Amino acid sequence: QVQLVESGGGSVQAGGSLRLSCAASGRTLSRYAMGWFRQAPGKDREFVARILSDGTIYYVDSVKGRFTISRDNAKNTVYLQMNSLKPEDTAVYYCNGVGASGGYWGQGTQVTVSS
Repeated sequence: QVQLVESGGGSVQAGGSLRLSCAASGRTLSRYAMGWFRQAPGKDREFVARILSDGTIYYVDSVKGRFTISRDNAKNTVYLQMNSLKPEDTAVYYCNGVGASGGYWGQGTQVTVSS
């Protein structure tokens, strides 16, 4: 069983930055594909970024050049550095891990960007 715990959310003004962290326990994440999703009020959960076990990275077009996903396997933690935040980035951000044992979600952390 894998447990994912997100942290680092908060409220910022447009143009600001936040760094989200996703700490895992229960299993080593080095062989997991890790990602971040977000869900805004009244909208479906959407993909934001993913980093594979080999380091390959994917982003949704709307965050390219502003967000950076990274992982520290020694700390069993995945990060999402968010710069140049926009009001449309406001959402609950969820960490996701997919591996041989299945898929896992964190509880989410709120990010609010004011104009």
